[in-house]
Amino acid sequence: MRRISLWAGLALAVAVMTGCPPTYPKCNNDEQCQEKGEVCVQGQCQECATDANCREGFTCQANKCAPKPPECTTDTACGTGRICEAGKCAEAQCKDDSACNGGKCQAGRCQAPKDTCTASTDCGEGQECQSGKCVTADASSKCDYSPVRFGFNESTLDSSAQSRLGELAACIKASQGKITLGGHADERGTEEYNLQLSNRRAAAVKRYLTDLGVPANRLSTVGYGETRPVSSAATEEGWAENRRVEFQR
Repeated sequence: MRRISLWAGLALAVAVMTGCPPTYPKCNNDEQCQEKGEVCVQGQCQECATDANCREGFTCQANKCAPKPPECTTDTACGTGRICEAGKCAEAQCKDDSACNGGKCQAGRCQAPKDTCTASTDCGEGQECQSGKCVTADASSKCDYSPVRFGFNESTLDSSAQSRLGELAACIKASQGKITLGGHADERGTEEYNLQLSNRRAAAVKRYLTDLGVPANRLSTVGYGETRPVSSAATEEGWAENRRVEFQR
């Protein structure tokens, strides 16, 4: 009888041990880490095991999701004849002043002359910036160039933005001049990730406009990340103001 009781006690202990899951952060499988949004790696709940566990633009490093490093941070990292633009190596904009439409070529980039403009805010009252020059504004053909807004951590266009861009595309096609699409992000997240996000937002607007027939050579994109906020308020309303793509003419 004593031997039977001993075996019964041992069986009960095993049942109890196998029936109770380990205490966080210990784990036996991914399911035991799901509540924390993590995965089980060698008996421990971790943020990631592979890059597939991380969101776009991030990579798994030492079981932590970290922003992918930029391709470059300075022009010297890109070699001769190339420049660093928004963290990526690109062909230089110019080799000499002749490619800059009256501007100066400096370090592979065209610098606008002082008497030109990059946006209508550079011009006087009753004027707007077209093709780099301040001209008298034509109210009858004025387009709505107010910024396009984005949701938190989003680079896709919602139905409201698509509708307004549909109207803007027709206005752009009826006008002349080139437009720079400037992407922006709010302050949350790392600088590297926000720079990539702002580039994706600008690219999304360009892609939608070109799909509607706007010539691609009239549109260029640039990402500013979180460096040019229009609101300094650390509130949902302030962050929403900063998640945008602006139209620079």
